Amino acid sequence: MNFDEFVLAASTATLSDEPDARSVADAVEYRMDLATDPLSALRDYDGELPLIVTNRVYWEGGEAKDDAARLDALCEAAEHDAVCAVDIELKAIEDGDGERVVAAAREADTTAIVSMHDFETTPPIAELRHLLKTASDHGDVAKLACTATSLDDVLDVLFATRTFDANGHAVATMAMGEVGRHSRVVAPLYGSRIGYAPLRSEDATAPGQYDLETMRTLINKLDSTD
Repeated sequence: MNFDEFVLAASTATLSDEPDARSVADAVEYRMDLATDPLSALRDYDGELPLIVTNRVYWEGGEAKDDAARLDALCEAAEHDAVCAVDIELKAIEDGDGERVVAAAREADTTAIVSMHDFETTPPIAELRHLLKTASDHGDVAKLACTATSLDDVLDVLFATRTFDANGHAVATMAMGEVGRHSRVVAPLYGSRIGYAPLRSEDATAPGQYDLETMRTLINKLDSTD
């Protein structure tokens, strides 16, 4: 799988959920940081949907410890045939040893998603552009999820998305929270390549997520509008 077109990923920590996602999702985001014995489950995976593996560290909204074992697990996951992309935080690359995850993804001919999450604010537009550019320099897809406190924040995210898409960069963007919730549906129209949604709303892993079926329905309605 490449990310030239929009990919809707079903977010889950349980790979046995994959059959329920097949008719709606294009991929599964496997949250290794929320799973029990994730590498064992990954080795046993025989589903149909490709996997985006995420082992989110605690300081960006996940539950994984900030240690070498977390990165080792991502590197090992990149070698699995079903894995189409590996997600590593930009901060882990800049401040730690995260670049080796990108290298492992490249060695395995797997897409490297370099991500950034801000659960409090939306940075100014100049900083949004800087973050997306830096992440694009390191990886294949730059993912930016920030928290909107106003509609102007959402507009900034969408404008940055459109700008980078128009210049040939693959980005995945969303404004989190209730104010930015609609951005998850409209961002693909501006060039965002990946959307994330839980199978069930009660299993949301980020503020403002729609459930998988609702998000697919809304995206399809927008996409079919003349």
